[in-house]
Amino acid sequence: MAGEFHAPTGGSTEANRGWSRPALVRISAATVGAVFLLIGVLGFIPGVTTGYDRLGFAGHASGAELFGVFQVSVLHNLVHLAFGLAGIALARTIAGSRGFLVGGGAVYLLLWLYGLVIGHETGANFLPLNRADDWLHFGLGLGMVGLGLLTTRAPVDR
Repeated sequence: MAGEFHAPTGGSTEANRGWSRPALVRISAATVGAVFLLIGVLGFIPGVTTGYDRLGFAGHASGAELFGVFQVSVLHNLVHLAFGLAGIALARTIAGSRGFLVGGGAVYLLLWLYGLVIGHETGANFLPLNRADDWLHFGLGLGMVGLGLLTTRAPVDR
């Protein structure tokens, strides 16, 4: 089938076990979705989330931090859960997987830019975000877009 990568038989590498590029994009989207689900759940667990008693619904005043680093709120955790569910649901198809990874990555890159330009102690910081969140969003955005594009590009015949 066009656009699929079929490795030669023999050997024990992942490529040789018959993984195709379409399968990789679906696995990638499902994995990213599962990680977002996990992060959303962890955001509601005291101890994993420090300052849990200061967890606000939304806004910069939420004093809770996931792993003691990333500022979170109930809304922030719910967004992670929704994003995770979307990733898993969209991983059922190649187009959905690519759309989730590339589109979701673009959203995270926009969120990174948003975090850079807003004042973290202002009402505009509704999720909330801190500098650690900003740079995590940058990495997530690049990683997701890269996964979406690299796992669906046509292989080069040699």
